[in-house]
Amino acid sequence: MTTSGTTTFNMDFTEIAEEAWERAGRELRSGYDLRTARRSMNLMTIEWQNRGINMWTIEQGSLDLAQGQSTYALPDDTIDLMEHQIRTGAGNTSLQSDLTISRISVSTYASIPNKLTQGRPVQLFIHRNSGQTYPVGITLAATMSSTDTTITLSGVSDLPPAGFVKIEDEIINYGSIDGNVLQNCFRGQQGTTAVAHTVGGAAIPVYWEQVPAATVWPIPDGTQSYQLVYWRMRRIEDAGSGIQTADMNFRFFPCMVAGLAYYIAMKDPELIERVGMLKQIYDEQFALAAQEDREKTSARFVPKIGRI
Repeated sequence: MTTSGTTTFNMDFTEIAEEAWERAGRELRSGYDLRTARRSMNLMTIEWQNRGINMWTIEQGSLDLAQGQSTYALPDDTIDLMEHQIRTGAGNTSLQSDLTISRISVSTYASIPNKLTQGRPVQLFIHRNSGQTYPVGITLAATMSSTDTTITLSGVSDLPPAGFVKIEDEIINYGSIDGNVLQNCFRGQQGTTAVAHTVGGAAIPVYWEQVPAATVWPIPDGTQSYQLVYWRMRRIEDAGSGIQTADMNFRFFPCMVAGLAYYIAMKDPELIERVGMLKQIYDEQFALAAQEDREKTSARFVPKIGRI
């Protein structure tokens, strides 16, 4: 007998929900059953991200650094950075060089005496923000061109001393606040375009952007071009409307179905007796998947020898 010759098995969300409901002890019967399963799956994948690294969500990216700018926006779905280097001579096959940049904590960054020092960045502080947009009841108070580096607002009481704002479709990084004016602004962040914003008849709202970001020190100088090259861990995509396939490696399919069955059973009084069994199966399946979803390389530990 011949085999199928294919290795493309996948499941859309409706099939995942049907399998999970059957494992939990009954059939998928209604639109609400599908909707509650989708909500549970989204919560479950967030739980996976709290458990540790999911290898299939690691992606490479880069940011061009600008002289005088300390903080740079990362994609909204960024959970954390795994690796990071400063690249000089980008694109030049003979001069390109990746240099180590060490990660520091917020307390270490806060203890730096002069945060305005310029040079080649050697340290990095990660802002692990949610990527959410928040209305703060503030509007643009003065027309601004596409190149302005200061922004006058109706108020600043709900904004942090430095960070990101969104005006219409543009995201802007500001370095400080003086009165109601955002100072040291870097325009067109996170892939948006710097454009003019005109104060006219309708007020233009200003939003606080809690974007994940990286702050480098020293601040880049103008002696050469710098690029932050990184490997990031992103969020697992949402379950979707029912026809999309799951955003995960096929090795996690058994764990996904087992976990969703456990989540569903916890919400249905008729299935409560099965919760213990389903949790045990889920934990076993997650342990198997997590053991396989890892880098299989040798670890080498080098002691640091020197004066204490």
